[in-house]
Amino acid sequence: MKTSIEGSTITYNRENQPKITFDKKELAEFYPELRRRVDAYFKSKQIGKHANGAMIAKTAFILIVFVSSYILLLSNLFSPGVLLLLAVVNGFFTALIGLNIAHDAIHGAYSSNPIVNKAMGLWFNIVGANDYMWMITHNVVHHTYTNIPDHDEDIDQIPIIRLNPNQELWPIHRFQYIYVFLFYPLASLSWVFLKDYKKFFKSHIGSYDNTQHPRKEMFRLFFYKAVYYFLFLVLPFTLIELPWYYILVGFLALHFVEGLTLALVFQLAHTVEGTSFPSPDAEGKIANSWAAHQMYTTANFARKNPVANFLFGGLNFQIEHHLFPRVCHIHYRHIAPIVKETAEEYGLPYIENETFIGAIGSHISVLKKFGKGEILPA
Repeated sequence: MKTSIEGSTITYNRENQPKITFDKKELAEFYPELRRRVDAYFKSKQIGKHANGAMIAKTAFILIVFVSSYILLLSNLFSPGVLLLLAVVNGFFTALIGLNIAHDAIHGAYSSNPIVNKAMGLWFNIVGANDYMWMITHNVVHHTYTNIPDHDEDIDQIPIIRLNPNQELWPIHRFQYIYVFLFYPLASLSWVFLKDYKKFFKSHIGSYDNTQHPRKEMFRLFFYKAVYYFLFLVLPFTLIELPWYYILVGFLALHFVEGLTLALVFQLAHTVEGTSFPSPDAEGKIANSWAAHQMYTTANFARKNPVANFLFGGLNFQIEHHLFPRVCHIHYRHIAPIVKETAEEYGLPYIENETFIGAIGSHISVLKKFGKGEILPA
């Protein structure tokens, strides 16, 4: 089967399982009406759906802090304690690049100009990830099959972490709500050294046929990984006048902060109380339309918190992001009331945690339930 997701032609190979389909007749009017209302908002305000002045200013701020902290790390002007602090700052702003800039760009949401989106998306590669594999695993697979076990690999992690009801239950999972926070800081380390390679050469990602990659994407994968390793391993170990183990500690601190930030933001959007993990029936059918499915499987958090809105790239407005991935996140807080009101009119849930801490608590609660083998709503 071939389909088009956000302008890309995607081939699926489902040799031993039925094709996943959504019930287009279920609340069929919801999404067209929602799009009409959101379009009317942008028209009434006479604004575009892409980056505005505030988004450009935020982009400049994030990149300036990221680049400046990196240069200062290599400058040999500071004590080991200050360098460690700079590494932490750099790691946090590396996460902000992914959440705020590259994420929008790879979705085609940063600009109406594809060249600008491509250029801004390159920051993903500069900080050690791969934009091409992210487009497949996130834009296509995750956004299509959100929270569907055996199809959305965001809920199919390493075996010791159980994030979906189809995963084998181990006795140790009972304690995962504790030890998972030791694994989350490793997320970006795994990403830059393992995840992209593993995903690139894997035959299937969920049910996506992952065997046909352009040769240039293989070159880009290895080229940009080499660039990252040179910038963040070779140059620091060569230029910083400290023992190697000090530099290693700084590198690990950078990634622990980056990994924890990324892992928490993404987990709080789908693995919290209220979200469902529906499995298709024997014929591969999901009981809801695609848009309704997003409402049942996605959650917002801290959407009225200006700090969260600035830092998390609109991913605390995950509902709006899943429904309108090509709209720049800077607009999500304005269209969120429209989405919530429309969802309520059609009898659909609008799942949210009012605070960041509350969302973490909700995530822990779900980890406990999955750790005990409890079945969440489908």
